[in-house]
Amino acid sequence: MHGMKKLLVAVLFGAIGFVAPRPAAAQPRSLDSMLQPYLSKYELPALAAAVVKEGVILSAGAVGTRRVGTQEPVTLHDRFHIGSDTKAFTALLVAMMVEEGKLRWNSSAAEVFPELAEKMNPACRPVTIEQLLSHTSGTPTDNEDIMKLYVEAMLQDGNLDEMRYFLTSQWSRRSLEPDPGTKFSYSNLGYSVAGAVLERVSGKTWDELIRERIFVPLGLKTAGLGPQSSLGKVDAPLGHSFVGGKVKAFLAGPNGDGPAIIGPAGIAHMSIMDFAKWAGWNAGQGKRKPVLVKPEMIRKLHTPVIDMPEKKDAAPGTPARGRYGLGWGELPERWAPYPLIYHGGSNGMNLAHIWLDPGHDFAMVLATNVGGLKANQALLSLVAELYARFSKMKAESREAEGSAHGP
Repeated sequence: MHGMKKLLVAVLFGAIGFVAPRPAAAQPRSLDSMLQPYLSKYELPALAAAVVKEGVILSAGAVGTRRVGTQEPVTLHDRFHIGSDTKAFTALLVAMMVEEGKLRWNSSAAEVFPELAEKMNPACRPVTIEQLLSHTSGTPTDNEDIMKLYVEAMLQDGNLDEMRYFLTSQWSRRSLEPDPGTKFSYSNLGYSVAGAVLERVSGKTWDELIRERIFVPLGLKTAGLGPQSSLGKVDAPLGHSFVGGKVKAFLAGPNGDGPAIIGPAGIAHMSIMDFAKWAGWNAGQGKRKPVLVKPEMIRKLHTPVIDMPEKKDAAPGTPARGRYGLGWGELPERWAPYPLIYHGGSNGMNLAHIWLDPGHDFAMVLATNVGGLKANQALLSLVAELYARFSKMKAESREAEGSAHGP
């Protein structure tokens, strides 16, 4: 009988894997009460933010409406557009190709596209992938001529990689600003060319690469490309802009985002929780899985290579001062004791900021579904408040990491 009891215990607690339940993981503290006043003060339809320490989301919030003039509350799992914060993803994909031996940091345009070399502007031939990522290739900032080029490229036959190849062939024949490698010039076109480089050496479109190599391994389940809402639906916070002095919502469609051809420069979207997960992974600089590249490669992406001249009229989401690395900037702010790693992103209808303090494994992400100067002022004011409140706080427990990241 005693043996039978032992067998019964073994079956119940061993063979079927029955164990005592683990304590419930801590949920992130709500930021909603901190965020709410910003809506009326800065005329924001919606606002979301999260702070991450040692990979754990300490606090997160999402307030406001998906569409101005309606009562469609946003949630922590609603998708927000992150604009040029996409550039860091493109830079990480390049780092992967470098580690795999498919590229070198000094791989030139003429090497990657030898069939174009003969017709290239001589100044374009030696331009390297590192210069494209650091905005030092001499490729100018978007202007009327470049916007026309985007439109022409989008009218070409074929898939997006073929359109980006056409874009690259046209870029290679144009004049560059003098002395590539020495001057900062923020360029979405340069990042689109970098996307074409990735497509050439990998055999896949950039759009496939970012999903397969980053979104899926990191578990960014809400991440996608293009307008954050679905065609004909208000299933995410719509982008907004001021038209005729009034806030106008933009549904998914041709004018709901920038052209897909410049995806490598800025068309990603994701929830604030997934954005925080991405920020926390970067702030750890290789401390946590998944291992997508070696830690030293992450540090290289974060390390500034060029000073950015101060530009007081820079559009929100565009670097205005500080220094720039590879898909990341470095920005001094009076509320921080030292410069933080930073990037902003906007398609004119949305705005997002990401801030990293790798020395303390700390990060902050903020997003709103309206573009413009007031939105930028709101995020800059909010991030100072978040830093003051959370930067010295310790992660509550490693157990919190799973649930705090959301489903």
